[in-house]
Amino acid sequence: MKEITVQELHEMMQNKVDFQLIDVREEYEFDAANIGGELIPLATVIDQAERISRNKPVIIHCRSGARSAAAVRELETRYGFDNLANLKGGILAWAKDIDPTIQVS
Repeated sequence: MKEITVQELHEMMQNKVDFQLIDVREEYEFDAANIGGELIPLATVIDQAERISRNKPVIIHCRSGARSAAAVRELETRYGFDNLANLKGGILAWAKDIDPTIQVS
């Protein structure tokens, strides 16, 4: 499974790279703090796979990287996606290394 760091994601954002950011956390987590991704909770990600692009890079993230890694593995196995990457460390790493103003618990 491909992984990217929060620094790499931040660079992609700054350079306006065309990619899709998917947040697989729960709605209450997303409402409390998010980094601009599209919310597709882990429990629904397989049923909503058609919302995920196959034509550009897709970065999937969660709080720490565990749920998003599970989502990446399942989407690659079940649907043959080959353009997915897990955000290493998730939003916790983002808050620590990129934007300390994000409040995550």
